[in-house]
Amino acid sequence: MVKYLNTSRTINNTLLRSSRVVLGLLLCSAAIQADDIGQDEVLELVEQGRIAPLQQFIDDALLRYPGRFLSAELEADDGRYVYEIEVITRERVVMELEYDALSGELLEVEEDD
Repeated sequence: MVKYLNTSRTINNTLLRSSRVVLGLLLCSAAIQADDIGQDEVLELVEQGRIAPLQQFIDDALLRYPGRFLSAELEADDGRYVYEIEVITRERVVMELEYDALSGELLEVEEDD
């Protein structure tokens, strides 16, 4: 029974992590399309090394503010790409973190109202 529970927990954690990545990519591509940047261009930007993959920013945000991933957007801002990541902490506070999408530098942190 213990072995089954551990296996089940591992599968659930894997599925949860995978669903976060898929959700993040979908939200990111929706936000990018709003700025007239298509999914193909996003893939090109990552492949060309002009932006880093979204997952590293989600991971960093959750390390800083443990909780759950809520959403992500990629925006062009003054000639550079910026990821906006929202997480909800264990204390149920929504935090928005902005990162330079190329360097990974954390640019701003705000508590969302």
